Amino acid sequence: SMTGSRIQLLNKVGFRWACTKLQEESWEGSYEKLLSFVKEFGHGRVPNEFPSYPPFGNWVRNQRQNYIKFQKGDLSCMTESRVKLLNKVGFEWEW
Repeated sequence: SMTGSRIQLLNKVGFRWACTKLQEESWEGSYEKLLSFVKEFGHGRVPNEFPSYPPFGNWVRNQRQNYIKFQKGDLSCMTESRVKLLNKVGFEWEW
C-alpha cells in the first residue's frame, strides 16, 4: 500500500496523481488569468470569491487547498513547479 513517506517522495519529484490533460490545460489557462490579475491590480492577493469571473475564484481556492495537501504529503495536483510559478507572481496562499 501507499505510505505517507512514499506519497511525499512522489510529490517531491512532481508526480501527477490524477491530473488529466484537460485539467492541466485548465490550470495553465487559469494561471494566465492570474498573471492578468497581478498585472491589473499589482498584487497576488486574489480573493476566494471573484464575482466577475466565479471559475477563477474557484481555481484560486483550489490552489490554496491543494497547497495545504501538498505540504502535508497528501494526494494533490499541486507540484513543486506550480508552487514556484505561483510564488513567482506573489500569489498569496492564505486568505
